[in-house]
This record gives sequence, structure tokens and C-alpha cells, in this order.
Amino acid sequence: MAVTTRRLGRSGIEVSALGMGCWAIGGPWAEGSQPLGWGPVDDEESVRAVRRALDLGVTLFDTADTYGAGHSERILGRALAGRRDEAVLATKWGYTFDEATRQATGQDASPAYLRRAVVDSLRRLRTDRIDLYQLHLADLPIPRAQALLGTLEELVAEGLIRSYGWSTDHPDRAAAYAQHGPGHTAVQHNLSVLRDAPTMLAVCDKHDLASVDRGPLGMGLLTGKYTAGSTLPRDDVRGVTSGWLDWFRGGRPAPEWLRRVGAVRAALTADGRTLAQGALGWLWARSDRTIPIPGCRTVAQVEENAAALRRGPLPPEQFAEVERQLAALRTAALRDADRPHWPAPTLPAARP
Repeated sequence: MAVTTRRLGRSGIEVSALGMGCWAIGGPWAEGSQPLGWGPVDDEESVRAVRRALDLGVTLFDTADTYGAGHSERILGRALAGRRDEAVLATKWGYTFDEATRQATGQDASPAYLRRAVVDSLRRLRTDRIDLYQLHLADLPIPRAQALLGTLEELVAEGLIRSYGWSTDHPDRAAAYAQHGPGHTAVQHNLSVLRDAPTMLAVCDKHDLASVDRGPLGMGLLTGKYTAGSTLPRDDVRGVTSGWLDWFRGGRPAPEWLRRVGAVRAALTADGRTLAQGALGWLWARSDRTIPIPGCRTVAQVEENAAALRRGPLPPEQFAEVERQLAALRTAALRDADRPHWPAPTLPAARP
């Protein structure tokens, strides 16, 4: 059964059941010598991809001011020129950066910076409002995050943002925002067939939040493109070791995650879907609150992902088979053979 739209939590905003993640279209940026982008990008293809997504019924576009040090927002604003009212725009703030050097410079969780950041994002996106404005600092202590709620509510009242959320994998943080922030409507978090998040989904159910799912394709692992012998270039964030990215290590797919992909491939593709389409179908079957936002930077990627909308959630029997295949892997400790001695992380806990 096709699935085309979902509700963005308690905001009531209707969005496509599938979004487009816009991290990659930001192009190169870095923290010192550590790349944070996905390598070189073709801006013209990025614009075509965004417009093709709209043509195919995708209305939710998720970015962050820091992606490409502002470049992702600028490309998205350019691509949506003349079609802004067809789109639901989600962006994030909290990390600081230098647009000229494309360098990440730190973070700022102050209310004053929040006000500056939203104005800058509106300018880059060429719009007068942001539909979903998300705190990007996943590990920010709850009291410091709650100190931002008054400013966020003011921005809602002023019409600069329609709703807000938090990009975090901590259920207690999502719950705290939901309890004290009337305009809080979504949590963006890791969720995929490879990594379930039952506690976070329970928070979404309790507080009527949308589950905006980052990493729904395991940063590419669930496209079937990568094997144990694959190597990522060093200008790709996946091609170097970092403290917050575990799908890839040392520029290679992590063996334990490849093993999970192998375990579910047949079940996800049993009805003729591609592996990526099956992974998206699993998310829709998992909960009626999920809105996956797979990253795209080409028209071909957009078209494959958007085709999953027509197929909809995995049928119950197919979903059950995926769960059966994953049961042992989810409960068993990872084998030592899957944990070779990789280089130590070079970054502290950070962000996608």
C-alpha cells in the first residue's frame, strides 16, 4: 500500500512520508584537517535533485546551517526559488562556522546566537519562515537546552519558525523538550533497520512527536553499493575515523554492520524492491510516526528513494521475517573478529 504523507508531530504540518537529507549537497567543509562533508559536489546536479524530489512528491527537505558552512542552505534556497510553498523546510543551528574558509569553529548554545542563526538561515534559504528549526547540539545538557525554549517560542510567535525540534539520540532530552516546549514537534534521531530505537519511538508516541529519521540507509550501507573491500576517499567524512561515526571505520565499511545488511537483504528485497527501498519500507512499517530523510545528491538517488513511496510499508509477513533474521544479531554481543584494532578516534563526540 502506498504511503505518501505523514503528520509532523503535534504541529499538524503535513509532510511527505519521505524527506530528502541535504548534508551531502553542502559539499566540502572541515574541522581543521578533518573532513565533515561527503566530498566534491556538483551544485547544478544538486539543484536538479531537489527539484526532481518535489516533482515526485517529496516535500520535506532537511539541512543544517553548518552543512558546507552554509552552502547546503544556499543551494536549497536556490533550488526552491519559485516553489517555496511546495516545500517544508527543516534546518538546524548550534554549531558555529566560518563561511569563507568552510571551517567548523565550535558551538554556541546561547539565546543571542539562536536569534542570529535563524536570521542567517532565512537569508541563505531565501525564505521568510522555517517550518522545523532543530537544535543541533545532541549532547547539550537539558537545563541549557531548556533555557532556549523561551526564545524559540518567541520565534514561533513572530512567524520566523513554525515549529522546532531537537536532533539528538537521547530520549530524555527529547522528552524534556516535549514536556516544556509547546512548539516542540519532532525529534531527529538515528533509526534504521540496522539500528532500532524503541525507547525514542516510545517518547514520540507519548508526546505526539514526529520521528525524523537520520541514517535510514546506514550512510550508504543499505544501498548495497559497499562491500568489505570498499574504500572511501579521505575527503569523504566516511573515509576517516571519527568518534561519532561507526558505520565505517578507517575508510572501510564496518564488518559487523555489513553482516547485518547481509542478514536482511533477502527479506527486504523479497517483493521486488531494491535494498534501499526495502529499508525505507521497514521504517514505515516500524511506526506511523517515522519520516526517513535519506541523503541524496543526484537525480538518480532521488528517483530510487521516491519510488519507495509507491510501495509503502513492508507487508507484515515481510517485516516479521526481517525481525526474525535480525533477532540474534541485535541481542548477541559483537564477535571479537568483527572488532579489529582500528585507529583511535580523532574527534570528540560530534554531529551529523
